[in-house]
Amino acid sequence: MTSTTEQALATDRIIDITTIGRRTGEPRRIEIWFHRVDGRYYITGTPGARSWYANLLANPDFTFHLKQSAEADLAARAVPVEGAEKERILAAITESIDDTGVRLDAGTSPLVEVVWSEEA
Repeated sequence: MTSTTEQALATDRIIDITTIGRRTGEPRRIEIWFHRVDGRYYITGTPGARSWYANLLANPDFTFHLKQSAEADLAARAVPVEGAEKERILAAITESIDDTGVRLDAGTSPLVEVVWSEEA
């Protein structure tokens, strides 16, 4: 990764992701927030079923598009997070976004860790 990309990962919050549709096999691009906890990167959402999450469960390889302070398309793999680790990560994310009013729930909020393809 370039230093510009690393800086964007350290400071930005909004990205796009392109997943592969679980039923159609077609690319699906959406805007979403990402989060940093303990030097790792995560994507989550509000409680409930999410198409992007279902797509990542079916096809975990996706593209992570930086678009704020830098532009880059990063190959990544989504690794679902469950159990006590999910509770810990969601608590840390909730604390970091407390001013937004968004509430996350360990039982029903989706959560994946982003692993860069060269690390997968």
